[in-house]
Amino acid sequence: MSELPYLIKDLALILIVAGVVTIIFKKLKQPLVLGYVVAGFLVGPHMPYTMSVVDRADIQTWADIGVMFLLFSLGLDFSFKKILKMGASPVIATCSVVFCMIMLGMFAGKMFGWTRMDCIFLGGMLAMSSTTIIYKAFDDLGLRQQRFANLVMSVLILEDMLAIVMMVMLTAIAGGGGGGGEMIGSVVKIAFFLVLWFVVGIFALPLLLRSMRKFINNETLLIVSLGLCCAMAVVSTQAGFSSAFGAFVMGSILAETVEAEKIIRLVEPVKNLFGAVFFVSVGMLVDPAVLVSYALPIGVLVVTIIVGQSVLGSFSFLISGQTLRSAMQCGFSMAQIGEFSFIIASLGLSLGVIGEFLYPVVVAVSVITTFLTPYMIRASAPCYNALERHLPSRWITVLNGLTVGGTATRSNETGTPRARWMALVIPMIRSTAVYAILSTAAIAIMFSFVLPWLEVYVPQDKLSLLVFHIAFMLVTVAVIAPFLRAIVMKKSRSEEFTSLWNESAANRIPLLLTIIVRFVIAISFVFYVCYRLTHFASAVIICIATAIVVLMVFSRKLMHRSLALERVFMQNLRSREVKAEVSGKKKPLYERHLLDRDIHIADFDIPENSLWAGQTLRQLRLRNRFGVDVSSILRGSRRINIPGGHNVIFPGDRLQVIGSDQQLAAFNARLAAELHSEDPDIEKREMKLKQMQIATGSPFIGKTLGGSGIRDEYGCMVVGLEEGKETLSPVSAGYTFRQGDILWIVGESQAIERIMNAATGAT
Repeated sequence: MSELPYLIKDLALILIVAGVVTIIFKKLKQPLVLGYVVAGFLVGPHMPYTMSVVDRADIQTWADIGVMFLLFSLGLDFSFKKILKMGASPVIATCSVVFCMIMLGMFAGKMFGWTRMDCIFLGGMLAMSSTTIIYKAFDDLGLRQQRFANLVMSVLILEDMLAIVMMVMLTAIAGGGGGGGEMIGSVVKIAFFLVLWFVVGIFALPLLLRSMRKFINNETLLIVSLGLCCAMAVVSTQAGFSSAFGAFVMGSILAETVEAEKIIRLVEPVKNLFGAVFFVSVGMLVDPAVLVSYALPIGVLVVTIIVGQSVLGSFSFLISGQTLRSAMQCGFSMAQIGEFSFIIASLGLSLGVIGEFLYPVVVAVSVITTFLTPYMIRASAPCYNALERHLPSRWITVLNGLTVGGTATRSNETGTPRARWMALVIPMIRSTAVYAILSTAAIAIMFSFVLPWLEVYVPQDKLSLLVFHIAFMLVTVAVIAPFLRAIVMKKSRSEEFTSLWNESAANRIPLLLTIIVRFVIAISFVFYVCYRLTHFASAVIICIATAIVVLMVFSRKLMHRSLALERVFMQNLRSREVKAEVSGKKKPLYERHLLDRDIHIADFDIPENSLWAGQTLRQLRLRNRFGVDVSSILRGSRRINIPGGHNVIFPGDRLQVIGSDQQLAAFNARLAAELHSEDPDIEKREMKLKQMQIATGSPFIGKTLGGSGIRDEYGCMVVGLEEGKETLSPVSAGYTFRQGDILWIVGESQAIERIMNAATGAT
């Protein structure tokens, strides 16, 4: 028999030990992440009393895969639309918390004389609170539904997003790009590829999945999803980012598709397996000797996190617009570090820029702060009460009103000229940036891949090359034409633009400038393409580029093409929301227009014992009785929109009803009242099976089964006729009963008694 590879033996050891330890931690109601770390310590090389992993290099490879799938799953739970809907408060709190903790971490590292890179990476590690640990703590303490808990989870989502960006930035710094210019370049590069991948992914992936939907089952969907994850990881690596960054981006793209929930369920076991290997590999690096040697720094870092998050974290939430009590609850809740700190530490080790001591130190700090998390959450209320007792009341009032930029009184000024200018300019800048990125990417692909490939097949004389380059120039311009037209014309005919134009003559010059600037941007792209492929004079190229852009603007065919592309993108972006609306998990988008008219949509479930069940909408006369309209009926996986009067209501149906508060209240009251009353004789409804013999003088003799009245008069049912066979003989409706027939009947006790008396001729 062949020898098993060390990888299989190591995996068996890791998974068995991790399974046993996590069961113990589950019983102790501690986070499983800590169980994995402890399991890693037990199977690591620094624990002499237990079996150890032999091939650590292979395990590290699996751990890298684990990081990739962890971030892929995080991306599946992430939504760019959620970030946009959060408002400014979580953004302000997140940026402030992360900045303060990075500074504190770097200061603590400097205090111990650690290297510059150790201090920078330490700051990044201390800035990342643990989403997993805080979520579990809220769940265990029954706080998930409280307002401050929702705010903390919003900040944690933003922190995870910043952690991805921070990993890219730290990689750039570790590679020597630590200057201001290089940092700005890295940020621009991240933004460019994020927008490009997101826009292209949202446009292409839903179309791909939709076209293959009827061929995809759970198995193939899992393979396709993981394949896309790995493919984006490769693309991200080629672009100079980490594989984890690419996995996160692909997850966030798939999060906007209809299949997102199914992918999350399918990927969960894979993520759990590889994630466990990653956290076990973290524990394998814990060296007790290092922990003893660095006991003082570990203690100082624990205090730094607790005090930093309690004070500076609370202050960050305070300036984001929260009350002092809510801010302290949020700040105290985030006083720990977790999985992203491990990932950042792994990045530093893989790049070889941090000391090996830092990893076990961070793990030890994470373990201690994790155990303290529930106590810190509970301590927020007593600390606030103590602060309230000792601070003057006017100080409390000032702190409760302390926000960046003051209160949001401007949010109601939607009709002011400033608000209209903001509503015009911000979307205009956003669309110009997106379409400029798409145009840049298209030109880069055409020049970097398509042009060199085609030039091989072109004769090398000057005339042939000139003709080829002009043709290629026209093709390239045609590819980017929808994007360039959108740059020039987007929002140029909008309601805000027209309103500002008609409002004042002073607005017209700035409005014209917005068009001219975008026109120049579009001309610049065409100029660049022409300049690269032709040897014409610059003045000639400018004239050609201007003429081409003018033709783009007035081309109706190009306008329809541009609008069609944008329509497909928006449809794909909203596909998950549309599915949620169709399945009844989310209210229809048009509801917000009804709210202005004191009308809204409410969901009502038809009870199982409802008198309405079995009736049509016409029979129920809901509009006449209550003044409401049924817009949809949700029945299992079906959705019946705009049901007609012939549609029947069934028990368990969910009705989406449109009406005012008073109308819906009356509707709900009648729905709850019109029920079948409970049977007072429920105990007498037991069904029994009885053998019955037709005796002399029985009224059933000579009658058929259909004409005997056994079902209609006596409320019983004939199961079969006993004729001495192994099985009962079926009885047809035309069978004529004879004396001596033995029947098996089913019915309620009283009905059985009545029919037995009739069969025997008794009165």
